[in-house]
Amino acid sequence: MSVFKFNSELNQQHKQLVWDYWHNAAWQNPADIQKHLLQYQNQDANWFGFSPFNQLSSPTAQVDEFWLPLYKAFSDLQRQTHIFIGGSSSGKADGSPDNRYWVAGTGLFKGLFQQDWQINHLSIPANQQPIQIRWAEFCRFEEARIVETYLMLDLIDFFEQIGHLILPPCKGVPGIYPAPISQDGVLLDNQEQAVTEASLQLIRDFLFGGLNLYDQHNLQSMGVADFFHQDVKWYGPGGIGGCLSLKAFEEDHQKPWLIAFPDRKVCDLDSLFAEGNYVASSGWTGVKAKHTGPYLGHHASGKDICFKGIDFWRSQSGKYVENWVFVDMIHLIEQMGIDLLNRLNFEGGR
Repeated sequence: MSVFKFNSELNQQHKQLVWDYWHNAAWQNPADIQKHLLQYQNQDANWFGFSPFNQLSSPTAQVDEFWLPLYKAFSDLQRQTHIFIGGSSSGKADGSPDNRYWVAGTGLFKGLFQQDWQINHLSIPANQQPIQIRWAEFCRFEEARIVETYLMLDLIDFFEQIGHLILPPCKGVPGIYPAPISQDGVLLDNQEQAVTEASLQLIRDFLFGGLNLYDQHNLQSMGVADFFHQDVKWYGPGGIGGCLSLKAFEEDHQKPWLIAFPDRKVCDLDSLFAEGNYVASSGWTGVKAKHTGPYLGHHASGKDICFKGIDFWRSQSGKYVENWVFVDMIHLIEQMGIDLLNRLNFEGGR
């Protein structure tokens, strides 16, 4: 069995490539976007997205179906990056490393909503108002090329900003998705390897140990207080909202979540890696459960569910103090047999 050795120089090379890729002026000229993507991605690079964008099989499809409609709708769109890290993944539940290099980031797209946004067959009317859209993106590398991308935008939060509530009002605090309190989330330089390794071990203990120990009765059976600071800031997605303490996290998110999905289990993730005090994970089928209780106004469906999710964590003194969370809520509710997009009531219909 070969032993994988982390290559910090390669990781730095990948981070520089993604930083240049994300922040190039080519994004402001629609005619240049496809050429720009092909400078960094393989022709057959896979793109895994949020619902109703689920999977696109080439950079050309990414441009035509996702990027061009987005940039046409928000003609002055700017990407703000709050967290930026790279590393090699260890996302398998059995502890075996998958030895794949990733770069990930999250933040806000900001722009003026000037033209209707075409999302597949759904046309969202522009409101001529400034908008901020939560984003998270993960890029996997082989031979200095991006071969796979996972990307999430928080559509529920976006719809709330333009006045369309397609889920009940969230129990948490709506509309909060800040940069790290420590203002140190963009890791352009190498980080101390010992800190990185400790961060990776902590998250593995939390996900595959603590969370998977839930006895379906008592929240304390997971030992979350051993991992989350009592004043943890949990920045949840649209439909759930933010929780600004461990108590609020348990009451406003974890309790209703586990009533609905009591057998929830963290399985193999698409990526899980650390750099410094930060950790990132993506999983399109990495968390599974049966829907056996009410959730956000929807009765138990009895159906098997998988969660498209992305997380970033920041730890301090061995506990998590901030957690940025994406869940594809449209995909989640769709698996219960309900199309949330049908609840949108635009002039002219869907």
